[in-house]
Amino acid sequence: MSEVHAVRRGLLRDRCAAAGSAAALVSRPANVRYLAGGAPPGAVLLLGPGEDVLLCPRAPTGEPGHGRPDEALRIELLPAPDGDPVVAAAALAASSGAASLAVEEHDLTVARHRAMGQAAPRLQLADLGFTVEQQRVVKDEEEIGCLRIAAEITDQALGELLESILVGRTERHLALELERRLVDHGADGPAFATSVATGPNSGQGRHRPSDRRVEEGDFLSVSLGASYHGYRCEIGRTFVIGTAPAEWQIELYDLVFAAQRAGREALAPGAAYRDVDHAARHLLDSAGHGEGLVPRTGHGVGLEIEEDPQLAPTAMGKLDACVPVTVEPGVHLPGRGGVRIDDTLVVRPEADGGPELLTMTTKELLAL
Repeated sequence: MSEVHAVRRGLLRDRCAAAGSAAALVSRPANVRYLAGGAPPGAVLLLGPGEDVLLCPRAPTGEPGHGRPDEALRIELLPAPDGDPVVAAAALAASSGAASLAVEEHDLTVARHRAMGQAAPRLQLADLGFTVEQQRVVKDEEEIGCLRIAAEITDQALGELLESILVGRTERHLALELERRLVDHGADGPAFATSVATGPNSGQGRHRPSDRRVEEGDFLSVSLGASYHGYRCEIGRTFVIGTAPAEWQIELYDLVFAAQRAGREALAPGAAYRDVDHAARHLLDSAGHGEGLVPRTGHGVGLEIEEDPQLAPTAMGKLDACVPVTVEPGVHLPGRGGVRIDDTLVVRPEADGGPELLTMTTKELLAL
């Protein structure tokens, strides 16, 4: 991966040069990892004007959750672990002859930005903006391979849970068990806080598990994902507990399933973000559920669980090939419960078989 990271840094360096900055400072952890291979806690990456330097408060430990820094990078440890690496980077850039430095203003506090100016008063600070985030949107096949493994781990963990006895167990207990199973199967850890929602809680996005116990006849909604080598996927499924589903449960499930399928089928290179959202949303809206719908149908995934693009009604832009996204419509009926169905897919052209489904757990309405 060393060459891959060097190429990524080269692309960013070229973009900075075109904007008039001879050096760039990357501080957002996911962006540091993308460009450097690893992001030890607190580390920042300085690109140019000479060699690229990873500045760290402490020596990297190589923990899976932080990644392994590119061996081609120079690693510089701060003299004091409580020092600020962005301030040290500004001073280093100035001493290396840089006249300007592009920084991620959206990741810096006003105090840190001011401290950089005080450490290097002659250094002109410019805004790098979301340049790295935009570069991260399209994934290479190695990145997609990590996402594919993360999805396999997630499917395994969820599949094992579905084979166990669920009645009487709490949402909190089930969520903790799922997260343990993710790690048992090789995940760095959960991609986000696992959500388990039962009965009247079901169908809510990112529901925080409670001490409510699973009961016969409940809808059970689960949302989880594994992180593998930093890459994060997401899956959401809804089941019925114990008995055959009621008629209203079947109707609601079929509606959400149809919306999710429409959203998946709309994924194609060149498709507008908002058109994908509309494909799923208009079915739920037409059925009278428009007011309670979440603001977006899906989002990008990668080194963060919520990346660009945003599949939302007002989102601007079009999909490219090799962009992994979620499609996750849901309906929640207050006091009764609801349904969420969520998959991670990779946008592929029709000639390559269309969107690649990474999360494979059945979407059949199972009675567990």
